[in-house]
Amino acid sequence: MQITQLLNIELPIIQAPMAGVQGSALALAVSQAGALGSLPAAMLDAQTLRSELERIRQHTAKPYNVNFFCHQATPFDLPQEQRWRQHLRPYYQAFGLSEPAMPLAPTRMPFDASMAAVLEPFAPPVVSFHFGLPDAALVLRAKAWGARILSSATTLEEGLWLQAHGVDAVIAQGLPAGGHRGHFLAPDLRGQMDTLELVRQLVAQLQVPVIAAGGIASADGVQAALQAGASAAQIGTAYLLCPQAGTSPLHRQALQHAARQPDATHTATALTNVFTGRPARGLPNRAMRELGPLCPDAPVFPWASTAMAPLRQHAEALGSSDFSPLWSGSNTSGCAEIDAGELTRQLAGR
Repeated sequence: MQITQLLNIELPIIQAPMAGVQGSALALAVSQAGALGSLPAAMLDAQTLRSELERIRQHTAKPYNVNFFCHQATPFDLPQEQRWRQHLRPYYQAFGLSEPAMPLAPTRMPFDASMAAVLEPFAPPVVSFHFGLPDAALVLRAKAWGARILSSATTLEEGLWLQAHGVDAVIAQGLPAGGHRGHFLAPDLRGQMDTLELVRQLVAQLQVPVIAAGGIASADGVQAALQAGASAAQIGTAYLLCPQAGTSPLHRQALQHAARQPDATHTATALTNVFTGRPARGLPNRAMRELGPLCPDAPVFPWASTAMAPLRQHAEALGSSDFSPLWSGSNTSGCAEIDAGELTRQLAGR
């Protein structure tokens, strides 16, 4: 079955869910244009998620996707947190800041039964996951209301695992993709690969559709993904300058600068764990250069973010993005300050 039929969309475009920089406005604009808009729910509490879903229901009858993290929750590790704060202490002192209290709970929780209960009355037609899949009972619960299930794979092994555990399509997250890596079977980044190479491997071995994600920023890029065997393209970075995105002014400024460079198709980005504890691709800044970009003492996801938060807030108040995660894929050439619906049609070659 074609992905457009599977997801009941007109265009083979999926807007990547981008937690922290977008809400329902971007998802609505993309869905209204005939593609699949996505609402990232990884950082939303139940009340906010319910409000966002209600807004989508009021403004469109077209399909949309709700995305969740489903990482393995890890207990707080005090010795690791203390080692991490030793790295950050000089910045606290330079800024005249007090260290925050030790975290009582993680800032991001994996998808669970309470969030499934929020979703169920709205019956979103697509539910996607990052970092694997939740418990089988939760997957079946979403399928029971008719949802199609998507999840990200960064290797062939992960794609095969996802297919065996019931996904309707696999998102091939290539190494150029912005934001958090979706790996879940092994933390070793050396086995991860370029998007089209991963697409070809997955298409050759899977029976479910494959969606290309990472480094795609134009209609030509979408066509290249389709020619490699993908059924659709998932695109995030190109949408970050759209008015419907909630990208901060400092993040927008950094993206605008990157997009103006002579070869914005190969923007200098790096994988870093200093903001959340898990590798994610973004534009380099002071924190990444001085602490990492991959710091072995950073607490595991999502505990690293607690001690970083005061530094980020202080720097941003001064107009600096030195301690802010500037998530971006390696191709910023498609970033444009245009309506998200118009960008969607351009990406689809319409």
